[in-house]
Amino acid sequence: MKINEHKDPKKSAFNIIYIFLGLFVLMMGYFTYFLVVRSSEVINSTYNKRQEVLAERIIRGEIRSADGEVLAKTLVDEDGNETREYPYGDVFAHVVGRFSKGKTGIEESENIRMLTSSINSVEVMYSDLMGDKSPGDNVVTTLDIKLQQVAYDALGDHRGAVVVMEPSTGKILAMVSKPTYDPNEVDDLWEKLIADEDTEAPLLNRATQGLYPPGSTFKVLTSLEYMREDPDYLKYKYDCDGSIEYDKMKIHCYNNKAHGEVDLQLSFAKSCNTSFSSIGKNLDMNDFHDLCEDFLFNRNLPIGMGNNASSFTLQKGTSSVKEAMQTAIGQGNTLITPLHNAMIAATVANGGVMMKPYVVDHIENADGGKVKKYAPQINSKPMTPKEAGFIAEMMRLVVTDGTGTKLADMDQDAAGKTGSADNSQGKAHAWFIGYAPYDNPEIVVSIIVENVGTGGDYAVPIAREIFDSYFE
Repeated sequence: MKINEHKDPKKSAFNIIYIFLGLFVLMMGYFTYFLVVRSSEVINSTYNKRQEVLAERIIRGEIRSADGEVLAKTLVDEDGNETREYPYGDVFAHVVGRFSKGKTGIEESENIRMLTSSINSVEVMYSDLMGDKSPGDNVVTTLDIKLQQVAYDALGDHRGAVVVMEPSTGKILAMVSKPTYDPNEVDDLWEKLIADEDTEAPLLNRATQGLYPPGSTFKVLTSLEYMREDPDYLKYKYDCDGSIEYDKMKIHCYNNKAHGEVDLQLSFAKSCNTSFSSIGKNLDMNDFHDLCEDFLFNRNLPIGMGNNASSFTLQKGTSSVKEAMQTAIGQGNTLITPLHNAMIAATVANGGVMMKPYVVDHIENADGGKVKKYAPQINSKPMTPKEAGFIAEMMRLVVTDGTGTKLADMDQDAAGKTGSADNSQGKAHAWFIGYAPYDNPEIVVSIIVENVGTGGDYAVPIAREIFDSYFE
């Protein structure tokens, strides 16, 4: 005989209440997350119509250098017409960006900040009532006028990019990309710029979006992987005769130079391709792939402006020995941006700690009061202090006894790595990544000069000018 079971109506009611209470808590949690984390991102989107409303009430704020020089400002004529002006013309074009023809650079990433007025709310209300616009907040960057100009001049008429950073904070002190353009004239030049008949891509920010084979600068990561796989790396020996062959593929050292017997340190300092190709043959591709992803390959960089992800494609079981040998010397399918290479050099200089790069120091209202301050943030610790210390020693040897000796007589000791990335369309791209002082790093540089030759001949002299300017 079955006994009728009756549900307790009070218990059912409480269950319903708990469900609705849980949903309410989840909704409030997401609402809080949206306000704290996502609201600025959504409002700053070019698709958000709120920007148009703000632009009717606010005069777009200024963008300034670290020492307060104006890099972008809005001029208002007697009829109320607004014009965005860039006092330094094409020098800061890519990092500061443009306002017309699609916002880029800081003009895009900090758009909502400059369309917000944080002066006294009573003054804002009064201006609204009177039909007047309030002054927007000003963006104060980490950019150094002097270093930017030096980097711009040193790159000359070459195509390429320069990034200058503080390794301990991630502050970007300079960012240059060439060919460039004058954002003051973008409306008049737009059709010519987008036609790009000379295929120079002047609108591309090569510092954050240009993808290049890293050449021998990639030996920083190849060395690190080898060190992790072979605890006896200090005993490494290789006899270089100028070339190495595998399955009908031949890899040469620069100018077929035979380096003779080298250890890991000299292989790095002399940039011995045959030695590093030999190392690459035997590396664990899965581990190498994981290491490179720890160093942010195959993902966007943590910076609030447009950037392309560097690529590392080697994986065990899907990659050939030939490809592994090429990749070990920074060729093959591996590609990297100059900003990313700067971050890798900065990680070595900073004892294995990778900082998030940033280009905005703080936001001020029109009266000079600070609205928001940005602080250095650790991104990750992809190498140990011991590993970073050994690689730093090898980078110092590059300057004292290797391919970077044009920095050897500087007042401040420097360290770095040169690179010459093969280019199917002409001469090699010249690379240099490095930092100074060696014993207490203050500044990191990453330099790429397209289609010129070796890093030691073309990129290192640019680094020298930047170092000399910074420490004078």
